[in-house]
Order: sequence, then C-alpha cells, then structure tokens
Amino acid sequence: MVTTHIGDALRSEIDAEIAKYPQPRGALLAALHRVQRETGYISADVAREVAEIFEIQPVEVMEVVTFYNMFYATPQGRHHVYVCTNLPCSLRGSRSLLRQLEAHLDVRAGETTSDGRITLGHEECLGACAYAPMLRVDETYHEDLDAERAKRILDELE
Repeated sequence: MVTTHIGDALRSEIDAEIAKYPQPRGALLAALHRVQRETGYISADVAREVAEIFEIQPVEVMEVVTFYNMFYATPQGRHHVYVCTNLPCSLRGSRSLLRQLEAHLDVRAGETTSDGRITLGHEECLGACAYAPMLRVDETYHEDLDAERAKRILDELE
C-alpha cells in the first residue's frame, strides 16, 4: 500500500494553481506553500509526490525547499522564533540574546524544543534595525528586547 500525503482536496488546489500558469512549474512555489500548510513541512516523501505532480525530479523540489527560508524540510515547532543577528542587532546584543534563549529553551538555533512548542532560529535581517535587538515570533515582531523580556515572551507561548 502506498501512503500519500497529498489528498484529493490538496491535489485539486495544486491543479488549480497549475492551471494559472503557461508552464506548470510556475505554480511550484504556490503548491509548496499549500502542501506545507497541510503537512507541516516538506519531507522527502512529500517532495517525491510533488515531483510526480510537476513531472520533475524530487531533487528539484528539494532545491526549492532548501533555498527559501519559508519552507522546512524537517518537522517544526508550533511557533517559529527568529532572533535578528544582522550587524545593528548584533552590536546591541542579539547574539548574546540568542545564546541565552538557546540555554533557556535547551536547544541550539535551528532546533525544536522537545515538547514541539518552539523552533528557534536566527535571521540575517528582520528590518527593524532602529529597535534592536529584536526577534520575530511567528508573524509578530518584538523589539528593544533584553533577555528577561524575551524569555517571558517565549514562556507565554502555548
């Protein structure tokens, strides 16, 4: 028995996206967003299914997944927390903040907490240099942080 991760409803959504483009591959990003929303991340098995739909090789799907930071090839936490580590934030303590959050959560950047609550990471720039150091929790920015306030923010996440 073959396990499929892309059900009929999701396949219909992907087919509708493909129909919008003169070349099917033009819909790959939109399809990956939909698939990831459904499955949580793009596993090797899911990449094979997407590749079959687009009549490309699975490695071509994974090249896209690993190139863009909005796609994930591994399971993720319920919340994504990113500390800005660009120069202005670093000069105002973001790298130290990241290390303190790693210790607080008992993970390294790029890892997910054992309870699956938080995936911690860093980004080169979150575009709020004047309010450094800062972090993004899912889609919410938190600025002018110190370690204690950042820890409280993370501790309040469900």
